[in-house]
Amino acid sequence: MELIKSIKKNTIIIVFITILVLYILLRKDFPKVMESLKHLDVKYLLIAIFFYVMYLVLHSYVVYKTVNDKKKFTLKESIKHNVIAQFFNGITPFSTGGQPMEIYMLTEHDIKGSKATNYILQNFVFYQIALVIFGILAVIFNTVFKLFPKVNAIRELVGVGFFINTLVAVVILIISLSKTVTNKIIDWIINILYKIHIVKHKEKQLKAWHKKCDEFNECADELKKRKGLFVMGVILNFLGLVCLYITPLFIVYALGDFKSLNVISTLTSSAYVMVMSAFVPIPGASGGVEYGFTQFFGNFLGETVTKTALLLWRFITYYLGLIVGAVVFNIDAKEGEEK
Repeated sequence: MELIKSIKKNTIIIVFITILVLYILLRKDFPKVMESLKHLDVKYLLIAIFFYVMYLVLHSYVVYKTVNDKKKFTLKESIKHNVIAQFFNGITPFSTGGQPMEIYMLTEHDIKGSKATNYILQNFVFYQIALVIFGILAVIFNTVFKLFPKVNAIRELVGVGFFINTLVAVVILIISLSKTVTNKIIDWIINILYKIHIVKHKEKQLKAWHKKCDEFNECADELKKRKGLFVMGVILNFLGLVCLYITPLFIVYALGDFKSLNVISTLTSSAYVMVMSAFVPIPGASGGVEYGFTQFFGNFLGETVTKTALLLWRFITYYLGLIVGAVVFNIDAKEGEEK
């Protein structure tokens, strides 16, 4: 019941912000945007959708190979889980709802909770490392080609985002190398926070963070034994990000503009937009992600093309996942009740 209430509440927030953002974006250019949509080349739009689907499939395949138990967990089930996770990521602040739901769904396949948590943590490690590699490449491309001369302040904010992602990857590395060192760092940080009255229940927090450290350490130990899985997981997550980040290029092609964007400018702009969205504490990063898209892609595109591309891109990479995820979640829930 609490889950349903939370879903309804966040859905209302998303709908309200979407309407507000659309009004702000389109109040002056609505006729021009509608005219652009009339002349849309559908085949390029379908290519953009194909790449988004490939992003989902690649991530699903990595989870499937991580679990590595065909009797309990098939590739079809993994894809279904990922689609549902996209829905829960989309309706929760900072996209925090997907991973707990994935863990819960894995337990429904007779996989122990500790194992399920370990599998999802492993995939988080794969994704985080791929994200850092992509971020480094995006920063290099921007430095070399000077892609965003007009958005210095926002570019610096995104730089902070890339730094935070890199820091997370470094923390994961430290945990994997030494649990003892990590626990000492945790104790030191919690003690400081307790002394300055930010943390109230010190022992409770220490216990919780030590447990998380143990889970990450167990995950790292397993990855050391499965080096092939680690390499494959990082590579496929990287390719998945390429598929996700390249979608604006084909959307712009669908609008008849074949000159303004290329692969490097598209991938770099997408990477910057997605990192910027991580700072927005609203389901779907609504508002912030639209602003980031107009600022970064607006360096290369005309105003009408930028706004039309934004509408199509946002539908494909966010609202489409929400709709399909909601449908699949409801079907899955009904099948569960019948059993």
